Amino acid sequence: MEFTKMHGLGNDFIVVFGEKSLPGNASELAVKLCNRFFGIGADGLVYILPSERGDYMMRIINSDGSEAEQCGNAIRCVSKYVYDHGHVQSEQIVIETIGAGEQKVKLQVKNGKVETVTVDMGEPVLSGRQIPVDIDAEPVLGRPIETDGKEFAFTAVSMGNPHCVIYVDDAVSFDLATWGPKLEVHPLFPRKVNVEFATVKDRGHIDMRVWERGAGPTLACGTGACATLVSSVLNEVSDRAAWVSLKGGDLFIEWNEEDNHVYMTGPAEAVFTGTVEV
Repeated sequence: MEFTKMHGLGNDFIVVFGEKSLPGNASELAVKLCNRFFGIGADGLVYILPSERGDYMMRIINSDGSEAEQCGNAIRCVSKYVYDHGHVQSEQIVIETIGAGEQKVKLQVKNGKVETVTVDMGEPVLSGRQIPVDIDAEPVLGRPIETDGKEFAFTAVSMGNPHCVIYVDDAVSFDLATWGPKLEVHPLFPRKVNVEFATVKDRGHIDMRVWERGAGPTLACGTGACATLVSSVLNEVSDRAAWVSLKGGDLFIEWNEEDNHVYMTGPAEAVFTGTVEV
């Protein structure tokens, strides 16, 4: 199998192009190939597949073998791949995902290669049952959640996948490894949840660290950055456009008031190509 190793702010993927559909053993392959000691090493295995509704379809399998509905960093990598390899010629394309449908993408190209990518991430889902979270409210704002004797306040947002945003005094040094896995599988979240710990520095800048459902701690999460911006607007602590600083770098997120869509802008990079026996 030929692959390209790519990343968006350190959130890294094994990208495969050329399959007609998702292989039946994709979950098994993801667990094997994403292993950082016995495989290639990545947060997820991404397939770029044909689409009847867009230029291409993205399917992403997490490192634990589960499938993610959406991934903001991966869609930037997919967009860069198809343009840089000549599979699309336009700088405005559409990538289909199972969680958010057809997503419009605008490419910023320099010297014939994609440098940054702006993705229309669609409208945030704020209804508790649709996120899903086991709370019948819209929005699910500042609600208490307790695990292992500690209580947090969280805001729930779906960006095609579920997110739980929690504000802490210092996201950068927060004990992600202790609380992330406990909250991911909390009974309030019937399909588990991505957990973001955020600190608002000012109305235009938010620090965030993420525990991703199915992947654990990652250097960046595009949908998580979008969910954090939406949550911060709802909690009236940030403007509708702000920089979200993750461990791997910064994303610019805007929740547009006119169309209610969230727009994410950030880089994507190819690291190396190779072949692997599967």
